[in-house]
Amino acid sequence: MTPATIGMFLVFVAITLVVTAWAGTRMRTPRAFYSANRGITGFQNGWAVAGDYMSAASFLGISGLIAFYGFDGFMYSVGWFVAYLTVLLLVAEPLRNTGKYTMADVLSFRMHGRGVRGMAAISTLAISLLYMVAQMVGAGALAALLFPQVGFNLAIVCVGLLMLCYVVIGGMLATTWVQIIKATLLLCATALLSILVLRHYGFSLSTFFDAVAHVPHHPDPSGVVTGSENYLEPGRLYGGFWGPLNLISLGAALILGTAGLPHILMRFYTVPSAKAARTSVAWAMVIIGSFYIMTTFLGFGAAAIVGQEHIGVHVTGGPAIRYIAAHPNDAPALNAELVRHKFIVPVKNNNLAAPTLAQALGGDTFLAFIAAVAFATILAVVSGLTIAASSAFAHDIWLNIVRNGVTHEKEQLLVARITAICIGILSICIAIALKTLNVAFLVGLAFAVAASANVPVILLTLWWRRFNRIGAIAGMLAGLIASLGLIAVSPAIMGVDAPTAAVRHLIQSPPLFPLENPAIVSVPCALLVAVVFTLLRRDDVSETTFPQLTVRANTGLGAEV
Repeated sequence: MTPATIGMFLVFVAITLVVTAWAGTRMRTPRAFYSANRGITGFQNGWAVAGDYMSAASFLGISGLIAFYGFDGFMYSVGWFVAYLTVLLLVAEPLRNTGKYTMADVLSFRMHGRGVRGMAAISTLAISLLYMVAQMVGAGALAALLFPQVGFNLAIVCVGLLMLCYVVIGGMLATTWVQIIKATLLLCATALLSILVLRHYGFSLSTFFDAVAHVPHHPDPSGVVTGSENYLEPGRLYGGFWGPLNLISLGAALILGTAGLPHILMRFYTVPSAKAARTSVAWAMVIIGSFYIMTTFLGFGAAAIVGQEHIGVHVTGGPAIRYIAAHPNDAPALNAELVRHKFIVPVKNNNLAAPTLAQALGGDTFLAFIAAVAFATILAVVSGLTIAASSAFAHDIWLNIVRNGVTHEKEQLLVARITAICIGILSICIAIALKTLNVAFLVGLAFAVAASANVPVILLTLWWRRFNRIGAIAGMLAGLIASLGLIAVSPAIMGVDAPTAAVRHLIQSPPLFPLENPAIVSVPCALLVAVVFTLLRRDDVSETTFPQLTVRANTGLGAEV
């Protein structure tokens, strides 16, 4: 742990805590906590949306997938960028005009009753939790690289405590400015790292891509080169019989899932008008598009300059021996004598492609800067997710279901803060159990759940007159059960390293569902169930409110201000 590393972390934490304290003086009502009093401009919200969206999955996970799987890994970034066209064209303006604080407000505007709101809140909590776990895993991976003394578990606890500080004290206003600061830092860091990669190849794109097409192949840690691999060819990740379907399913999850992510949808309630909502999406697309183009240089650069076999951490001392005992499949590739006498084991971790590339090109100081930016990324995203989750419980479940819409503002704020603390603790515990998985892969699963449980119901609510309360509840429930159920029996869960011996026999068996991402099955399932249950029973109230919803969604008349 170098003084430079400590200093960079402390500077960022100090700045964000000052922002949080400032925001805390302005957060006295639920409206301020949930939506920053709708006082965020379109330009500011565009940067905040980008900060919310460019998570650890983007900076760490996608770079790692490209470094390990080449062209196939790059398809993740394409799906995430294209997704904002769906948001811009279908949901941004209607949601801002018809909602108040949460997605459930839009559904409840048409379909009265507690069932729809409660189901929407449950869906929000499930998606937010899964997304938060991915960010925590990224925090732990960074800590293992930079601070071996701290370790994975303590790192995610520290991230969780800081995140709760931002949310509990500063609410949406603090979260927004933390995201803006983080988006600026992340874009600058990614641009600088991309420039260093190009400088390594004399600022020649042809030389760079030629190197990517001939990456040396090292089958073991001895360093002997036995040929080269072309990382520009598809098929490294999505090859084989199920590969094309896996890619299609991933694309469906990413393109549709963005329009159903609770923490992204909440951002449209922070702006004062529908025009500002459209402006924020346009700015977000420019920022996010620029960022994802640069992840190409990060991922391919890590593969060509660092080498896949050097991306990760080195376990030293007694833990090295314990690592081999716990992972016997890795032992044959290691030199037994070296391990026995030096107590050093190289452990691959594709979440660390960008940081190890930074170290190779700029030394330990630049590594510290990149790691500090990555931690800033994680803190900002989990803050947004926590706001979404706590709002779903406090506003939708506590205020509108438990209290029938009547409660004191201080009580609602207290419930929101307690919910944030509980969600934070739960995400930390789950992240510790799933620490071996790629963060972009984990977030892809969260997108699949959002695409299945939320998007069909949102679109049918906005665009189909016949759609009713029974169809909405059935559709959300079917999407949630189908996506989570298929994930549980897919290669994403079954066959990975079990956290404890007690559950190893449950998840280390052949997967029952062959695809890693369930969206290609779960999204049509949710849509079909929603349509069928709607046709089984008419609901005059839902049909009567449809014209009013349409006018408000398209004109903003009567919208919350």
